[in-house]
Parts: sequence; structure tokens; C-alpha cells
Amino acid sequence: MLQHGVREGDDKWAYRDDSFQHIHTDKVSLDPYRLESRKSLALIKEILPAPPIQRVEKASIDEVFLDLSAQVHATLLERYPELRHAPYDDLSEYLPLPATTALNWEADGLVDVDVDQNEEDNPDWDDICMNIGSEIVRGVRQQIKDKLFYTCSAGLARNKMMAKLGAGYKKPNQQTIVRNRAVQHFLSQFKYTKIRNLGGKLGEQVSQIYNTEAIKDLLEISIDNLKSKFGDDTGTWIYNIIRGNDTSEVSYRTQIQSMLSAKSFRPTINSFEQAVRWLRIFVSDIYARLVEEGVTENKRRPRSINLHHRQGGQMRSKQLPISSRRKIDWDMLFDLAKTLLQQVIADGQAWPCANLSLSVGGFEEGESGNMNINGFLIRGEEARAIEATSRSDTPLEEGRPEKRRRTDYNSGISRFFKSESTGDDMINSSDIEVPEGSPERHLPEQNTGLERSGSYRRDIETYFCKDCNKSVPQSEQTEHQDWHFARDLQAEDRSIAAGSSNSRPPGQSKRGSGLKPRGRGGKPEKGQSRLAFG
Repeated sequence: MLQHGVREGDDKWAYRDDSFQHIHTDKVSLDPYRLESRKSLALIKEILPAPPIQRVEKASIDEVFLDLSAQVHATLLERYPELRHAPYDDLSEYLPLPATTALNWEADGLVDVDVDQNEEDNPDWDDICMNIGSEIVRGVRQQIKDKLFYTCSAGLARNKMMAKLGAGYKKPNQQTIVRNRAVQHFLSQFKYTKIRNLGGKLGEQVSQIYNTEAIKDLLEISIDNLKSKFGDDTGTWIYNIIRGNDTSEVSYRTQIQSMLSAKSFRPTINSFEQAVRWLRIFVSDIYARLVEEGVTENKRRPRSINLHHRQGGQMRSKQLPISSRRKIDWDMLFDLAKTLLQQVIADGQAWPCANLSLSVGGFEEGESGNMNINGFLIRGEEARAIEATSRSDTPLEEGRPEKRRRTDYNSGISRFFKSESTGDDMINSSDIEVPEGSPERHLPEQNTGLERSGSYRRDIETYFCKDCNKSVPQSEQTEHQDWHFARDLQAEDRSIAAGSSNSRPPGQSKRGSGLKPRGRGGKPEKGQSRLAFG
């Protein structure tokens, strides 16, 4: 008999006929089941109407929740057009009674109604909605069988909790309908530990307090009693859930949120080397699934990696973030897994180990179309070629030396301000196109503070500074004015230090603007502060 599994050194699962001889060193792979699960999910989404009417939530590898509300409502209005004129806005008005007196449930497993209900009563609108839903699900199950050759069990109810119980009520290949007037009869057959979130520690706590696991026994407990034992929120939730009231929604989620690879050891493992061998298998298992999920194309990627370790009755967990700046590959995952194992060992009492598992989670959509920072940089021969082209495009006039940045403002107050120039390689005002007739066409050429770049020489809006007879890009007007203001303050500072403060009142520049830069207002901007001068 062939079995599918992952063996140390493998990069993916494989069928083997010697798996029984390697049961202590091989790990069973669920990948074949995941593949078929994806096929089934894709077929279900193909059968049902497109979103937003379609709402499908993948709950596990072999389970999905379907919210059929919108589809059932549309079908209901088609079959019963009189409902289109019903008084929906007035909740005190009853809907007209349905004309239907009998419903065909075919071979569905219909749960008996509650003791205070009568099966002979005519169906109400809730029953009709359930009947329409049963038709839809019956058709989905039939197509899965016809195209993929799998049988399915299903449960139909007014919420997720009861639908899940119904799906497992009559297996295999059965469909159970829990009508609204059959809820209490249906739930009375179960232990409350079968309800999600009541099967763990909370369920144990309820069992210890009330000495029962039967839902019908808990129904006798008042809500005030439950609140006093478990708090308002939890007590209210327990009171409602055992009465079939579940408000959790079907979320449109069909993509996985986590991946887990685990192994229980019988006999236990007792060394770091043994654990590392299993980590290799776990990483191979998870990485192969990540590749299928599109991590190598940056479609989706996990944000964290977790290691769970059980020694005796003690379970310990360690977690590390997966940097979004690093490429996810096998080596990276293996290094993180080993680091987590070393952290567990550092805590002490790591051996013997009865169970070890590795998981990744917190999946997020990858960013597409973004360039790495290297994509914005030009290096080597390409950079020199562009520079040579840039220089040749703007020849200097014969006999005129190439302009250099100013270097005579490196002391005093100017050291607190960003220099206009950012490099030696500057362009002149002639590199900026100025319309004919503009005064800038006949001004002496000055440095603009722009780096040489042929792609930025055209169509730049300019600002003409009358103080230095210089044209600068409009985007640098504010910075340019700040530079003049700083230079004036520096000159004032020097004149005061030289004893010439009588020539101009303190705090006033030679342009008579005081501490107000031209056109900027007297208030400091956000992030600025006034400078006090003696």
C-alpha cells in the first residue's frame, strides 16, 4: 500500500511503498488532500453566483461555509412576486401567508420540530427559505460528485454553529435541514462540548461548575447565574449559543491564513540533532506549500513563524517575525526555525520532546509593481555615459569657467541651514528654458542648486530672485528665501559682534523685514522656532 509523505532531504512529498519501515522518520503529507480541496472550492465558486451575492468561507481543508441569504432572497422574490410589495419598512406588519401548503424536501434529513410545534402546520416563510436553500446545496453536492467524484455531507440552518452540527449529523453523503421550529429538539441531542469554543477550557469550566455536559441541562440555568460565574460577556454568549443563537458571519475568505507542519514522537526525541532533522522536514513541507501559494512571485507572504514544543505536559511556543524586506526561501525559513528551537532549549527542560510543530501565519498580499531601491540607482558605465551626454548637451561658453558651488558660508548661523547646493556638478540658468523677452534671458548666469540631469532641464517653472539676480525652480523658492534670510541674520550677528549695532536696530535685517522672511508671514512655521539674538 502506497503512502504519501515527506522524508528528510526531500523538497516535496512523494508516494512510497516503504513508508511503514520509516514511520519514525517520515512525515505524512496532506498536500494531495489540499490539492483536491482547492479543486472543490473552485468548483463551488464556479457554481454559485458571483460576488457579492456569493459568500464562501473556507473553514478547513475539507469544510466550507456558504451564506446563501442573497441567493435565496432573489429566488424567493422570483417565485413569490407578491413579496415585492410587502411592507418591509414597517416591522409591525406581518408578511402575507405563503400560498404553499406543502414542501418537497426530497431525500433530505429533516430534523423533527420542537415539542411545542406541529408538523402538520402549513409551512411559514422560514420553511420556504430553508427549502430553497436545500435545493441550492443539493445541486452543488451533485455537481461535485459528477465532476470530481466526491460525495459531500451538508447541514442547513439559520447560522454557522447549527449548520456545522448539521453537516456532521448524518454522514456520509447526507443533507440535514434544521428548520427554525426544530432548533431546540435538534440541540437537545448534543453535548455542549460539540459547540465551537465550548470544547476546550471553557467547556471544562462549565462542566466542573454545573456537573453536566448536556445542552438540555444547561437550558435550565438562568442568564444571571451564568453571568455571575463567567462574567457578563461570556455568560451572555453561553446563554445564547446553547439556544441556537449565533451571530458570527460568513466571511468571504477562501485563502489560507496559516500553514502548519507537525509531528508527534513515539518514542520521544531527546537531542537537538534529532529535532533539527525534523525541522528540515517541516521547512520542506511548508516551503513547498508557500511556493504553490505564490510566495516566490510575491503574491502572498506570511509575517511570522512559530515553533510549538511539548515536553511532558508542558507546551511552549516561540515566535519570530518574517521581515518583509527579505526574500522568503528554504534557507531563511530553516535558519529562523533553528533560532526558535535554540530559544526553547535555552529555557531549559526541552527533552524528551513528545511533539514538535512549525507554522507560518499572518498572511498578507504581496506588493506588486514596486521597484527595489536599486532600480532607481544608476551605476558604473551607465552612469558615466549619462553624465557625458548631460555635459555635451549643455556646452559652456568659451572662456567662461565652469560654475562651482559657493563655499564661503560655512560659519556662523548658516551652519544651521541646509545648503542650497548638493554637489559640485551644477547647471546654469541657461539650462532652464526661459521665454523670449523675459528679463531672465539677459541676466548673468548663476548656479541654480539643481543637479545635472538632462531629463529635468525642460519645462521647469522658475522664480526670479531680485536680491541675487538669479532664477531658481519654483519648488525651491521657499528654501532660497530662507537662505537669504539666514545670510542677513548672519550679517547682523557679525555687525553686532563688531560693535556696529547702532547702524541697525537689533532683530531687523538690512531689508527692513525684522524677523519676517519676505512673503512668509511673521509666524514660525511648524517645526521652526525663533532665534534669539542679543
